[in-house]
Amino acid sequence: MSYCGGVRRKTQTSWERALAQTLTKIGLRFTSQRQMVYSVLLDVRDHPTAETVFLRSKQAMPEISMATVYNSLDALVKCGLIAQVNLHRAATRFCPNMQEHGHFYCDDCGRVYDISLAPGAGMVDIPTGFEPRHFEVSISGRCLECGRGESRAHSSERSR
Repeated sequence: MSYCGGVRRKTQTSWERALAQTLTKIGLRFTSQRQMVYSVLLDVRDHPTAETVFLRSKQAMPEISMATVYNSLDALVKCGLIAQVNLHRAATRFCPNMQEHGHFYCDDCGRVYDISLAPGAGMVDIPTGFEPRHFEVSISGRCLECGRGESRAHSSERSR
């Protein structure tokens, strides 16, 4: 049985079956709480913090606790279904996009965006004997929306 907008249903979607198989493969149980947390991450791909995932999950599953959300996020990271995104000194965010990509963090509004990487991006000279397993690319600056807002503010100042 699964949740859909707070309503229980008896059939599983393809991502729910994949979630169950992936959790089982590493020795974890498929639970409605883990399903809810994963669903929240897939529904709105805005790189939410654990607190945001908790608040969204609570809307459809009022009995879920913050500890359960943290444990579910940890399980989803361990089985490779989501990634932790650490930017600056901000709270850890979570990303269900497991394709090779980077992140753009807007210093003004705090949104995080997925950015495509050119083939070979992130490749650096690695010292002999080192075995890289993972790399992260993150860029910070101002997003297009915030840039537009500032340019509108400047144009209205000039017209005064």
